[in-house]
Amino acid sequence: MNIIENQLLLTFGLLIVTVIIKLVSRKSVNRFLNHFDFDAKRKRIAHRIINLFLFIFITVTLISIWNIDKKDLIVFLTSVVTVLGIAFFAQWSILANITSSLILFFNHPLKIGQTIRVLDKEYDVEGKLVDISFFFMYIRNAEGYLITIPTSVALQKTMVTKEEVKKK
Repeated sequence: MNIIENQLLLTFGLLIVTVIIKLVSRKSVNRFLNHFDFDAKRKRIAHRIINLFLFIFITVTLISIWNIDKKDLIVFLTSVVTVLGIAFFAQWSILANITSSLILFFNHPLKIGQTIRVLDKEYDVEGKLVDISFFFMYIRNAEGYLITIPTSVALQKTMVTKEEVKKK
C-alpha cells in the first residue's frame, strides 16, 4: 500500500470516528438538556458548539494525517494563537461574549420566561427573560420595552431570579 492510499484510509477512518462522536455527543447533550428542561434554542446552540469543536478536531487530525509542513503549520498556529490571545483578553470581544453566554447557559440557574432582576450600580433592570443568544441576553421589562444586555456584562452583574410557584 502506498502513502496516498494509507492517508486516504486514515481520512476515511477519521470521518467515521467523527460521525460516531457527533452522534454520541448529540445524544448526551440532549439527555442533559432535557433533564434540566432547557428549550430547543439552547439545544441548537449547544449542538453548534459541538460542531465547532469537531471541526477543529478534524482539521488538526487531517493536518497530521497529510503531513503538512511543520514550518508552515507553526507560522499558522502562532498567528491564530496571537489573534485568539488578543481576543480572549479584550473584555468586549466577541469571544468574551460567546464564552459568557456558554457560562450563563450551562452554569447559571436562568430559564427563558423567568422573571429576573439585574442589579447595577446606576440602573437596575427587571423583567422577563426572553432569550439568551451568543452575544446578548434579552429582557422584556414591565413597560414592554426589550432590553438587551451583552452576555459578558450580564455575567459580571448580580442577578436575582424570581421562582415561579407551580399550582397543583
